Amino acid sequence: MNDFSRRGLFKATAAVGAGAVVVPGITAVEAPGASAASAGPEHGKCPPAELTGRIVRPEDAGYTDARLGWDQLFSHYPLVIVFAQNTQDVVNALTWARQNDVAVRVRSGRHALEGWSNVDNGLVIDISELKSVHIDTKSHIATVGAGLNQLEAVTTLAKQNFAVTTGTEGSVGLSGATLGGGFGFLTRWLGMACDSLVEAEIVVPSGTECAKAIQADLHTNSDLLWALRGAGNGNFGIVTSLTYKVAPLKSVTYLQATWPDIKHLHTIFEAYQRTAPTTDARLGTQLEIHRNQIFLFGVLPEGTPDEAKKLLAPILSIDGPMVETQVGNWGDVYAGFQIPTEQEPANWKFHSQFTRKPFPGTAIDIIESFIKNAPTDDSNFFVQAFGGNVRKSPRGGTAFPHRNALFYSEPGVGWGTRSDQPGVCDPLTSECQAWIAEFSQALRTYVNGAYVNVPNIAQQDWETAYWRNNFDRLRKIKAKYDPNNVFQYEQSVPPAVC
Repeated sequence: MNDFSRRGLFKATAAVGAGAVVVPGITAVEAPGASAASAGPEHGKCPPAELTGRIVRPEDAGYTDARLGWDQLFSHYPLVIVFAQNTQDVVNALTWARQNDVAVRVRSGRHALEGWSNVDNGLVIDISELKSVHIDTKSHIATVGAGLNQLEAVTTLAKQNFAVTTGTEGSVGLSGATLGGGFGFLTRWLGMACDSLVEAEIVVPSGTECAKAIQADLHTNSDLLWALRGAGNGNFGIVTSLTYKVAPLKSVTYLQATWPDIKHLHTIFEAYQRTAPTTDARLGTQLEIHRNQIFLFGVLPEGTPDEAKKLLAPILSIDGPMVETQVGNWGDVYAGFQIPTEQEPANWKFHSQFTRKPFPGTAIDIIESFIKNAPTDDSNFFVQAFGGNVRKSPRGGTAFPHRNALFYSEPGVGWGTRSDQPGVCDPLTSECQAWIAEFSQALRTYVNGAYVNVPNIAQQDWETAYWRNNFDRLRKIKAKYDPNNVFQYEQSVPPAVC
């Protein structure tokens, strides 16, 4: 079982004012806010901009570390990387890029799965050092810098017995996960991560060559808030802070069941898809199938091990898996199942898909066939149950369209050893890429839609796969806030053309 004490909680919290908590152990810079907003002219030109913040160029000693992403399948060489220390650094960087006609990309956790948060010969604006935290314990509102990763967010909120939905990978950027939708163990209980987002500060283009910081909430730029809730990653601007409505959470039960082989895959999968999406909405679960074992993970907020086992009994009754449980603070539990990045494969490839009807036996046959012939032990088929409160859209709505999905799934494959010289041809690369391409193609009849945070680069209808009938509205919002298409990459939202 995972070592629950592998990582400790982030230290030091201090109360400031009635019902407010700031976290100096996390806060690296002044909290971004309206005072940092720079309102450039709506028309005309700006004074020549200078890059500010922590600046890394190719000739600097730290350039290799600064340019590398989590997925070393992709390797880019930007002209300059700006690690913003506050919102004004972001405004300056975007203005500089526009004035110098330099391509710009936005980065936080470095987990962009097709390498799209990096760019050759361009400017990378990295907001990972914006780590401020302010929690109002009375109103249950938390405002955080957009540089927090999910581990930092979960453990910091958990120290005050609060939570929001996040994904399970701690090193993923909180902002990136949220702005694409965001789901994990608390999804069925709290909805998507973007559902709890009530305000954002975002730097957008202004005039012909300027930039400015604006607020988006339910009353100001509400159309932009709607778009940021599910389509906000690098499409409209650079989010520098996020404000969430957080939920009280004192403890969870964490359950892990392990089957040492896959001989009962059919029965386990059938029981899972009939049970997990329709059970108690508190219970979040994931099923992970490898070529030599199957894992079931469950998190039950404010629940007991007996409750969790009872809710999952239709699955746990199959072939007597090893079942272990833990009760504790959500931050402790979450930190405990993290795997250090250096212990993970260097290269990854995934294919995202949603399902609205249970898989028939033929689809499960396909999964079994491909998993048995997987190229590495790190290859897997991952399933996340939806249902519960995912089906409820928050006030103001969201651009995330897959609320009626029964579950999300993805084949994934990891291979190779991490190094400071990625991009070297690995002999497994072609085999791994062919395996996942054939796997995803074989399942196309049984799935519908895709997840923008796990982009499918070869998908022709990606616009509707990610956003369904919301795409036209997103294009109109893009035309309003980024009419010159400053923020663009291979699958970005283009502005509407009148």
